[in-house]
Amino acid sequence: MAKLTLKQQRFIDEYIISGNATQAAIKAGYAPKNAGQTGAENLRKPQIKAELKHRNDELQSQKTMDMQEVMERLASFGRGEVTEEQVTNSGEIVQVKTKNSDQIRALELIGKRYGAWTDKKEVSGSLEIDVGVGEYDEDD
Repeated sequence: MAKLTLKQQRFIDEYIISGNATQAAIKAGYAPKNAGQTGAENLRKPQIKAELKHRNDELQSQKTMDMQEVMERLASFGRGEVTEEQVTNSGEIVQVKTKNSDQIRALELIGKRYGAWTDKKEVSGSLEIDVGVGEYDEDD
């Protein structure tokens, strides 16, 4: 795959910020007169498309949690390793440990993830169904 020029790299940076190909082309140093066409052409170039996808995937990955991170954070809560800020009556900000209820909730979520508990419902009653005779059943 061809290497990106400095202008193309700047175009990608600006396009990620604004989502506007014309403005990205202008800010990257392309001629304003042809910026609309240049921006559209750049978005069709395979090496630019590939780099945009790669960069967007990286950004998305940084913004979201995977299941490993979720479980690690829940484990920290469950172990009481997490603290939070609280303001005292005198206005002082202090760090306090995770509340027991938050720890229990984290442990419940971890248990659910591993199927430790299943909710069972007991149902009683009759399953008899009275179909009856309808107009469609008449013998004539």
